[in-house]
Amino acid sequence: MGSSVVTGAQQRYLRACMVCSIVQTQARFSKEGCPNCESFLGLQNSSDSIQDCTSQVFEGLITLQDPSTSWVARWQRLEGYVRGIYAVKVVGTLPDDVKQNLEDAGARYVPRDGTTEEEEV
Repeated sequence: MGSSVVTGAQQRYLRACMVCSIVQTQARFSKEGCPNCESFLGLQNSSDSIQDCTSQVFEGLITLQDPSTSWVARWQRLEGYVRGIYAVKVVGTLPDDVKQNLEDAGARYVPRDGTTEEEEV
């Protein structure tokens, strides 16, 4: 995995995954995909998938060093994810076909937009 340093000039290119809420630059999503969701989102080298499954509109940032022991990770439902920077709230709606891919992969989709309803996918 490459450097996590984001310069001030790169901040405008930050995006948050709508499934896990990890925040990365658009270029990093394109080069490496999502470290938590790549197996069912397929963001790597796919600008269309990046546009559909990530959002430039997000609020708050959480830095997780050890998601397995962090109370913040439990509160944000981030247990089991890689360490990194996550958004508290991500604005956007996943396309229905992506939700179906999540269901087919046996993943549980937790909307990251601040709504309290969880979708059992």
